[in-house]
Amino acid sequence: MSPKDCGKHSHCRRRKLFRRVLYTLLTLILIILLIILIVYLVLRPQKPRFVLSSATIYAFNLSSPLSPPSLLTSSIQVTISSHNPNDRIGIRYDRLDVYASYKSQQITLPTSLPPTYQGHNDVNVWSPFIYGSSVPLAPFLSVSLAQDINAGIALIHVKIDGRLRWKVGSWTSGHYHVHVNCPTLLSFGGGGRSDVKLLQMSVCTVDV
Repeated sequence: MSPKDCGKHSHCRRRKLFRRVLYTLLTLILIILLIILIVYLVLRPQKPRFVLSSATIYAFNLSSPLSPPSLLTSSIQVTISSHNPNDRIGIRYDRLDVYASYKSQQITLPTSLPPTYQGHNDVNVWSPFIYGSSVPLAPFLSVSLAQDINAGIALIHVKIDGRLRWKVGSWTSGHYHVHVNCPTLLSFGGGGRSDVKLLQMSVCTVDV
């Protein structure tokens, strides 16, 4: 059967139509990917940068680890700043929850920061209180924390979990999860109470 005869049959026409649709879709996909690549190269989005500049302990009381379960009651005020390093991209923080953890165990309730917009190269500063009332600790953690308190120094991680969106002009992206981890070396006074701030400023790791 010649190509001319094949053109008269419906299955040949369907095959040609399918190829045209496939080529069109592939072309559109390539164009979209090219646009995304160009936008990325032009904007070069960077993650926000977080710094923990101060932390003050108002309460950090641990019940005896010899009588499990050990309970921790804490009240800490932290000051955290966020810097948007992008020249053309704004950041919408729709949700940010701050809490403290010790050796991977959360020891305070999350404190929610107000939703905010961060413009190009802007810096935002928050000073929330984070609390924990009679939080039960695993036995090995309570022993370790009691030793740290007696030594006068403990490594606490102040963490932020939330959701953000990128904003370019009138366009706003979908939500992205952001996780911030700030290692915090704290100094304790007698009985776990102190007004001493953290021993050094902490540059936080950020995952988006």
